[in-house]
Amino acid sequence: MRHKHINTLGYVIFLSIVAAIGGFLFGYDAAVISGTIKLVTVQFGLDTINQGWYVGCALAGSIFGVLVAGILSDAIGRKKTLMIAAVLFTSSGVGCAISGGFAELVICRIVGGIGIGVVSIISPLYISEVSITQYRGRLVSLYQLAITIGFLGAYLVNYQLLNIAKAGSPGDGLIGKIFVNEYWRGMLGMSALPSLLFLLIIFSIPESPRWLILKHQPERAFPILTRIYKNDAFARIQINETQQVLHQGKQNEWTFLMKPGIRKAVLIGAAIAILGQFMGVNAVLYYGPTIFMDNGLSSGDSLFYQVLVGLVNAITTVIALIIIDKVGRKKLVYWGVSGMIISLVLIGLYFLLGKTLGIPSGFLLALFLLYIFCCAISICAVIFVLLSEMFPIEVRGLAMSIAGFSLWLGTYLIGQLTPWLLENLSPMGTFFLFAVVCIPYMLIVWKLIPETAGKSLEEIERFWIKD
Repeated sequence: MRHKHINTLGYVIFLSIVAAIGGFLFGYDAAVISGTIKLVTVQFGLDTINQGWYVGCALAGSIFGVLVAGILSDAIGRKKTLMIAAVLFTSSGVGCAISGGFAELVICRIVGGIGIGVVSIISPLYISEVSITQYRGRLVSLYQLAITIGFLGAYLVNYQLLNIAKAGSPGDGLIGKIFVNEYWRGMLGMSALPSLLFLLIIFSIPESPRWLILKHQPERAFPILTRIYKNDAFARIQINETQQVLHQGKQNEWTFLMKPGIRKAVLIGAAIAILGQFMGVNAVLYYGPTIFMDNGLSSGDSLFYQVLVGLVNAITTVIALIIIDKVGRKKLVYWGVSGMIISLVLIGLYFLLGKTLGIPSGFLLALFLLYIFCCAISICAVIFVLLSEMFPIEVRGLAMSIAGFSLWLGTYLIGQLTPWLLENLSPMGTFFLFAVVCIPYMLIVWKLIPETAGKSLEEIERFWIKD
């Protein structure tokens, strides 16, 4: 269903931005940890095992959050599930700021991690279900943009709170404790402010109209769709289109998921989710500073390099957001992943020949930034768009949970394996391996996934059902 003359894009953008705040909280919560590790380690006298648990406990929460998010949203709705995530984020921020001991701090980090897992599934899903077809790609991409802004926000907040702590005089009160004496509490706790805003503003958005139709409540979906399209006829057409693709009846979700075409879509979604993590992006984000340090860039300001990577990531995501519906998802993958392969091979060659040929270490930084550009404009921008589009409405939440679990599993594995790969395969071998993994990803997108730009969710669903 395509509508060329739509004058209500502002309302849809508002709904999308509200849902995308979940992405900002995701990015902030994931990145803020970097500025607190040494401080928390000293504060609680952590050994290496407990330090690793402090860093990784939120990831454990995220995996749990991903597993329950889809089932929960299919049962109680997208809006209520987002509210639960907002409550989890707010509780986590406040709890981290006032936690009495290390065990309490870890519990609060796990609670925040559950929130991350939930929004990583439900925010793009909600945006996809309220979007107008020809703008859906860029609207869902707002979520990825919000994640990159969350990363930048965390780096800047950490930097600013460090300056405040250095300038302030020690105090005995709670404020002094949070922002001066133990300022890591302020870094973690600041997330409570946007989290509370997220919770309050969710009350102003409607439930996903497609979820309401799924739950046989078209009379509730109709006024929402009328406001989105500003046209009663378009609203009725959308309700009819969605109702036409409902087949499940009283059939169990898992039974429906096992139908050949649906199972194929879920397996493809899970494959691109996990493969994307083994193409190097998180290895670069997590271990980039260590790699820079080992290759002559340690004298520079590590925060500057971190912010520089964050800026390239955010600016490139804006470019992707603008062009994703015009260019198409698949072309962005072809161009971007080709660039990733080239930059990864060049990074590998630098490690092989750079010192021998006397190539300056600044060239390595430039290659890393090129890689981040190619990654941000392709797989990072496309993955959440594709996952939010490619599954039938009757199992969309459950299928996204499966794909999301695959993504988070890949994130965990690459975080654990990268140090081993760098040591045993050498940096050269590691980046050549990342380049090789790009090839099956591109083949899957080329051969197995339809171009979804310009197609309604119902049209995409019919592609898988007929398979």
